[in-house]
Amino acid sequence: MITVKHVAQAAGVSPGTVSNTLTGKRPVSAKTRARIFQAIEELGYKPNLLARSLVNRRSHFIAVITSEIDQFGPSRILSGIEAQAEELGYSLLLSLMRDPSQADVESTITNLVARGVDGIIWAVHQVGNNRRWFTRERRKKLPPIVFVTMEPKPGFTIINSNNRAGAALAVNHLIDTGCRVIGHISGPLDWWEARERLTGWRQSLAQAGLENTDDLVARGSWSAESGEAALHQLLSQRSDIDSIFLGNDQMAIGALQAAHRRGYTIPHDLALVGFDNIPESRYLWPPLTTIHQGLFEIGKVALQTAHDAIEYPDEFIAKQITHQPELIVRESTGVVHSSGQA
Repeated sequence: MITVKHVAQAAGVSPGTVSNTLTGKRPVSAKTRARIFQAIEELGYKPNLLARSLVNRRSHFIAVITSEIDQFGPSRILSGIEAQAEELGYSLLLSLMRDPSQADVESTITNLVARGVDGIIWAVHQVGNNRRWFTRERRKKLPPIVFVTMEPKPGFTIINSNNRAGAALAVNHLIDTGCRVIGHISGPLDWWEARERLTGWRQSLAQAGLENTDDLVARGSWSAESGEAALHQLLSQRSDIDSIFLGNDQMAIGALQAAHRRGYTIPHDLALVGFDNIPESRYLWPPLTTIHQGLFEIGKVALQTAHDAIEYPDEFIAKQITHQPELIVRESTGVVHSSGQA
């Protein structure tokens, strides 16, 4: 039977280093990790996860609660979580919430804790009051829990994207290209992210001395269909709009179609900026200027943070990690930049 000692000998390291690589309990350099995984593959070593869990009193399972994985954002975050879990030797226990606004938090958490998970990643988007259940006293009785895409809150560990900064990047880019009447198609405003992007739009226009009135805003539901309807609404409200910042790329797809059908030339008659940098955004016509959030990276950081809280409970302090977005410039705003290949 191939053991950790055989792997260590083949990789030229100590058995403890092999163990740390498999458990993630201590940091191991990328070069050493590569040697160890190469030895594992060549020898056909299979870790005895049951024995390891009995020794460490750990299940090496992390629960991930998420919703709407048919949408780009949640699915991309989940991909990052899965990639980091594989790297650190965790298995995931996935729980899907059909309606995040009506989440039965207590039942979901109780069931997952009963399965002996080492940690929890709550990746359900903040909608309405679906975070209210997580009081300080309840969280003390739970395994370490990391929240993704949530407004800052003392005592919580939160990984999110700076939505206001992303909106500011979009609006300031439009201003820099000469736009002066900038509309906004928002997501549903019971979502925290949608409210943050709307606030970023308002603040950026106010700082530039430009209008940010309600007749420059239409609300969508994140879907392409809603983006199409919202663009028609905006242009009927304000025929002088010269550009639009959209709350996500899916709505931008619908808005592009609506603009073309109305005879608008993009970007000469109407410049558009989306949000998310979905893979299809560069293949639209014209290719869409957008905001890249780094959602895959956010997922990886969430899993790594959960791991740190599990392995070093006495040293771990609740924290907020905010990922800074990036502007990806393409032809929908009339400017081509090297970052458009991102």
